[in-house]
Amino acid sequence: MGSVGSAATRLVVLRGNSASGKTSTALAVRAQLGRTCALVQQDVLRRTVLKERDVPGGFNIGLISTVARYALDHGYHVIVEGILSAERYTAMLTQLADDHRGATWFYYLDVPFAETVRRHGTRPQAAEFGEQDMREWYRPGDLLGLPGEQVIPASSALEETAARILAEVFGAGPTR
Repeated sequence: MGSVGSAATRLVVLRGNSASGKTSTALAVRAQLGRTCALVQQDVLRRTVLKERDVPGGFNIGLISTVARYALDHGYHVIVEGILSAERYTAMLTQLADDHRGATWFYYLDVPFAETVRRHGTRPQAAEFGEQDMREWYRPGDLLGLPGEQVIPASSALEETAARILAEVFGAGPTR
């Protein structure tokens, strides 16, 4: 596809199971970065824009890549967040990272199933789907297997996780 972004742009890929805290973390990080950061949400592109189920080869995979690339090319830092299962998204995410001229970080929020169910009960979309749906979607330890991929445990509070990402991505050197 070709090079994307610049040496100054940062790409953060934030993954995990449903109700693991991905969106809350992404929003907290973005709140600190303001208008310099684009948030590319799998659920928004897949469910809202395309009204598509998460299927192998789904159109949302290319759309996520396209939106992230466009934002990076226009000088934005980008957070791509979603379940982004390794089985379906590894190739696209690897290519996006390989093409990115700046630094890229991968984070996986590792939250046990029982905790995701508990957290889901506190969310606005709790009425849209339930524990049985979540059980079907749940993939423990669904790592991409890419160099530098970091696992954030369930014990890391939202504020701690956001602060860690901000420090690692915009303070210390990259892991990839």
